[in-house]
Amino acid sequence: MKTRIIFFTAVILWTGSVYGQENERLFSRLQGLIDPIGVHFFYVDGIEITSHKLDVEFSAKNCARWFFEFKLKEDDLTNSDSALEFRNYYVYKSQENLPLIFHTAYYFVESLDKDLVAFTFTYTCENDKEFERNFIRLFCNNGIPDSIYHSPEADTINFAGRKVPLAKSCKWKKVNNVQCRYAGQMNWGIHKDLESALKMLNNHYVSTTSSNEGQVISDTVVNVIFEGVETTARKIVYEFTGIRGHLLKREGSNRIIIYFVSAPVRNNFVSCVMSFWESDQINPSGLPFLLEQVMKLK
Repeated sequence: MKTRIIFFTAVILWTGSVYGQENERLFSRLQGLIDPIGVHFFYVDGIEITSHKLDVEFSAKNCARWFFEFKLKEDDLTNSDSALEFRNYYVYKSQENLPLIFHTAYYFVESLDKDLVAFTFTYTCENDKEFERNFIRLFCNNGIPDSIYHSPEADTINFAGRKVPLAKSCKWKKVNNVQCRYAGQMNWGIHKDLESALKMLNNHYVSTTSSNEGQVISDTVVNVIFEGVETTARKIVYEFTGIRGHLLKREGSNRIIIYFVSAPVRNNFVSCVMSFWESDQINPSGLPFLLEQVMKLK
């Protein structure tokens, strides 16, 4: 599969400061999770964000020591962002993970209570430093509301402003990524504009269809109703091959059906990748439980 036609197109247009009403609009899109060791994970407008606060002294040595997973050495921590009022170290790196290039901004900040807070902002486009600064200010000043966080124990999710029920078998994989045994998986993002939503769909599509673990069996565009909006979705059937494909087939199925869809939803734009195995429990709707909560086939 050497040639591929991509139907998603986008140009990312980032806005600047996030103040006043902009904060409220940001919080309507921002969603987060907190893991057992206290790492905060956020997702908004196609940006993956982490923050982790530790009760240790702010120093380059502690940054490298306590956040060793970033693979940064003490010698890497020589620059700071002078426009940020907190003491900080700043590092920016790009990494190829073909076919995509990921850009990550690292900040190590001394908080108001003299703790050390590490932030990462990961993009597939150039980063927006003004957004990063404002997010850090919000976090360090306790300005991010509790309402944006998902609860791993909840039986519903906040899906772009609407409560969507979960099956009992559902587990969180990442922020805005829920997998339900035999009932499907959804990975979604909430965006301020259509360009951002289409960009993320394009990234997911390229990553999936460029994988060397299998092959695309079919690739079509279908009519759907997504969150009450009539639109189209890209549907692919992907078959895993090789050892993994053999093992998957023994367990149930080595074929997965994936839908890529974007639509305006409650004053924002949603990008959503929904998938299920051929061996999952498919309802009369043609979809498993989780997917049919947000989408109908026409």
